[in-house]
Amino acid sequence: MKIEGAAALILCSVLWSTGGIFIKNIEWNGMAIAGIRSLIAGLFMLIVTRCGIRLVIRDEKGRFDKSSTIFFWIAGVTYALTMILFVVANKLTTSANAILLQYTCPVYIILLAPVLTGEKNRASDYVTVLGVMAGIVLFFADGLESGNQLGNILAALSGLTYALTTIFMRRCKGETGGAMVLAHLLTAVTCLPFVALNWAPSAKSGFFLCLVGTVSIGIPSILYTVGIKKVRALTASFITMFEPLLNPVWVVIFAGEIPSLKTISGGVLILGFIMLRSVIQNRTSKNFSF
Repeated sequence: MKIEGAAALILCSVLWSTGGIFIKNIEWNGMAIAGIRSLIAGLFMLIVTRCGIRLVIRDEKGRFDKSSTIFFWIAGVTYALTMILFVVANKLTTSANAILLQYTCPVYIILLAPVLTGEKNRASDYVTVLGVMAGIVLFFADGLESGNQLGNILAALSGLTYALTTIFMRRCKGETGGAMVLAHLLTAVTCLPFVALNWAPSAKSGFFLCLVGTVSIGIPSILYTVGIKKVRALTASFITMFEPLLNPVWVVIFAGEIPSLKTISGGVLILGFIMLRSVIQNRTSKNFSF
């Protein structure tokens, strides 16, 4: 595993983890929140990275690259869907449920990555997925039964779209930043009409909209484009598991809710399996790369 790639994804997941509690403090429709959040994040990325808006991919000779452009658009569309589904689900069901169900993505990656990217799974990958999923069930066992069922379904669908995002971001030939910008623009265009159906946000909601657009999604989008180039799709999904692990930390800090023993046990189980996988694969890989 490339250290700089892992570090970028870890910091990315830490910042992502603030999204749930920020969204809960915004008194707006979920689609409107998703639109404004992505508008802010997209503009932030354009200003900071100066990557510009890209709609097609060209090869080294400047010729139109059809296959890479298709992958580029799939990555953009699936990430746009992931963001919309997560925000709407987060408003309909509990933050814990939304994150838990989104992080079923490693299961989809194990099933789809060998076909879509040619990345072969190892025995330790399958064992780690089982351990991680068991840990997540423990982690949110106290709250999984609650929450709006439509919200739970949308969150589960976001797990599939997130898996496809992770897979196809690796096939964009270095254009992951452009795919992220495209995703934010697609989300904004799709969701901004819902803004007109809502009243102007309060000062509190406006403040949290700015935070969720920059801290929770803008900066992490840039970090993700750096990290995803340097690690395998499945590895990226495991590293970003820090997001659901850290979500209860913000709840403790900002809401004063102490996690249960099941939550703590689940977190230890998840981290333990990820660390064990890292040790095993580093020992069996000559170049110490996942």
